[in-house]
Amino acid sequence: MSGTGGTETPPYAPIIRSYTKGPPPMTIDFAAQCADANAFADFCAQQDARNTIQLNVHKWCLMLCDALVDNFKQSHPNSDPYKFYIESGRKYHKIIMETGAGSRSVHAFVDKKTGEVYKPASFKAPAKGVRYDLRLIEQREWLLENADWAGEYLYLTFKKG
Repeated sequence: MSGTGGTETPPYAPIIRSYTKGPPPMTIDFAAQCADANAFADFCAQQDARNTIQLNVHKWCLMLCDALVDNFKQSHPNSDPYKFYIESGRKYHKIIMETGAGSRSVHAFVDKKTGEVYKPASFKAPAKGVRYDLRLIEQREWLLENADWAGEYLYLTFKKG
């Protein structure tokens, strides 16, 4: 089999033909590519910031659990301490309170993306209305200092400071 340059074309090699009709040659718009690259870089930076916030929210939830255990031990020094731990769902971290007998209840809900703290309405859903925002240093510090194991600080009528 003979090709255009007089060389043999193996039977398995693809034959490439050039047509005068068809799609126009591809043009490269470097400005658009740079804009896309900048948009992607911005997206990556924003994603890193979102991930950092979510990691911090989880850390603050652990700190809240520790504060609740300490408060329970201080209030009830002679009894078995309740356990406080996190169960993560799709949207919220649940702060779970477990007694020594094994009964469980939700102490609070914390939005995984924003760090907003809610009082529970049921085991599966938070009540309406944000109680605290863990991203705000002043609110977070107050919350960790004044959190009580019974959840009194989560009621809207509770006076801060």
